[in-house]
Amino acid sequence: MTDLREDGQLIPAFLEMMAAEAGAAANTLLAYERDLRGASEILDGRLSSAGKDALNRLSEAWLPLKRATVARKAAALRRFYGFLQDEGLRADDPSAALPRPAGGRTLPKVLDHRAVDALFAEIERRRREEPGPPALRLSALVELLYGSGLRATELVSLPRHALRPDQPFLILRGKGDKERLVPISDRARAAVADWGALVPRDSLWLFPSGKKHLSRVRLFQLIRELAGAAGIPPERISPHVLRHAFATHLLEGGADLRALQLLLGHADIATTQIYTHVDSRRLIDLVNSRHPLADPGRVDVGRRPA
Repeated sequence: MTDLREDGQLIPAFLEMMAAEAGAAANTLLAYERDLRGASEILDGRLSSAGKDALNRLSEAWLPLKRATVARKAAALRRFYGFLQDEGLRADDPSAALPRPAGGRTLPKVLDHRAVDALFAEIERRRREEPGPPALRLSALVELLYGSGLRATELVSLPRHALRPDQPFLILRGKGDKERLVPISDRARAAVADWGALVPRDSLWLFPSGKKHLSRVRLFQLIRELAGAAGIPPERISPHVLRHAFATHLLEGGADLRALQLLLGHADIATTQIYTHVDSRRLIDLVNSRHPLADPGRVDVGRRPA
């Protein structure tokens, strides 16, 4: 059993551990806090000491929610109960009573090459017919999203001098406060240079907005507005979809999964495997063309070992 301290003390302690030991990002911590406090409210502040019956009641309260939402909430609680047990605050781990929604993780939305070409054609039209800061900023944003696979938060919070004219990469501190090297294409560097010339010299951010940087919500709005102008249904696109397109198209072009893991900043390659989408026909062609048994001259299948 717990030492009967309230959830109001134990949830912050768990979040502090996640930040200090697991290196959880700020958005991850906020999501954990929201899910844990929501569950605690349903259980009248007794989440920390909940048993099987209480967790069954929690599962019933989650029934109207989407399967992915339930899976996320249950994962947060499992981690929380693991922390309580590790710290000696509970002798048992009741998380076996939490729901495990069936079904695998769904693939992100797919954006094909034709749609990407349409986006850049619309950007080029704007730069030609409506030259000015909005077009230059949008060009730099989309070039970095699709050309480098940055997360939305990483993109909008880039420091003013993150990219140097003579440096084809940037060192990024991303999710989980982990550093990674991100290659920047010549196109993206040129677009950023055009936009950067208009950014105030005293700005802390590459994409300033008021006293802060551009928000993720505003970035989302800009991308969807661009999609509509390019003839693409806005619901098909978001900054995350462009990041996924970056990974998918690199994989289709021959990049290996390990390289993609490094480029995307994934801690676990399993995340990369789920995140990327490959046409099944291409996988079949890959086996037929690259497997040793596909070349009769390389392997004599009729020969017996001596």
